[in-house]
Amino acid sequence: MNRVAVLDDYQGVALQMADWSSLPGGTEVNSFSDHLEDVEQLATRLAGYDIVVAMRERTPFPRPLLERLPKLRLLVATGRRHTVIDLPAAHEMGIVVSGTRGLGSNTSELTWALILSLLRRVPAEATAMRSGGWQHTIGVDLAGKTLGILGLGSIGRRVARVALAFDMRVLAWSQNLTPAAAAESGATWCEKDALLTDSDVITIHLVLSERTRRLIGARELACMKPGAYLINTSRGLIVDEIALADALRAGGIAGAALDVYATEPLPPDHPLRTLPTAVLTPHLGYVTENTYRNFYRDAVEAIAAYLAGSPIRVVIEAAD
Repeated sequence: MNRVAVLDDYQGVALQMADWSSLPGGTEVNSFSDHLEDVEQLATRLAGYDIVVAMRERTPFPRPLLERLPKLRLLVATGRRHTVIDLPAAHEMGIVVSGTRGLGSNTSELTWALILSLLRRVPAEATAMRSGGWQHTIGVDLAGKTLGILGLGSIGRRVARVALAFDMRVLAWSQNLTPAAAAESGATWCEKDALLTDSDVITIHLVLSERTRRLIGARELACMKPGAYLINTSRGLIVDEIALADALRAGGIAGAALDVYATEPLPPDHPLRTLPTAVLTPHLGYVTENTYRNFYRDAVEAIAAYLAGSPIRVVIEAAD
């Protein structure tokens, strides 16, 4: 019998998003909606499983955990790029690691949902309406403002197109971005500090790597306008969360909207949870029906292909 564990199925929908019954007879599939941080508990839970399906980067698979899973033969990680799987260790242990396809539109859509929610005070006004209130805040227009995009890859380019539709000026920067490439997306390339200083809204769309880890810290936040806003739907570790909380508390910037955090789920006592100028969502960038269907359908196909002795379908990439 082949036993499959589907991890971190927070919404309890994994088994509805694909035809798991198409797997060979005798395959047992179990999904877990809770999240285990403790390596000992996780190793105990997964000890009897041959195959694990991991949702994005919710559960890390470092060498010490992999060494505790002698039965594990296949690890399917949804998405293509992962920073929390020790790929060399998996290779050494003969564990096949496969990825899945995703969508390119969902995170860019959430980015604009966060920008609009933050600048038009949607969460505060919606909460006030439920308690009988009416018009407590004044929103900020986007037209005529400057959007600074850190990272003009596939997601950043989508964000830029929407900004132009809102009649915003767009600045862009990343380590390898050229003025010509920025211009192709209707953006103007500039140095990072100039982008921080000149932008009214700054949105992050960079890959997490040693070059981008804590790229936005106290110094960078101090460069921003007091009326500026920071958006992060990329990776939590790109922003120094304590420095950001301090800046928001002191009024150094006007607000921030975050979908990603250094530790996920975000601890209940984290200071960001208490700040009225922060709009927080629980890493929803990729959490859409179409994305989940792609993830789990590809996972089923990867498992079936592996059990049939076929090559893996999607190779995942480590961080830069």
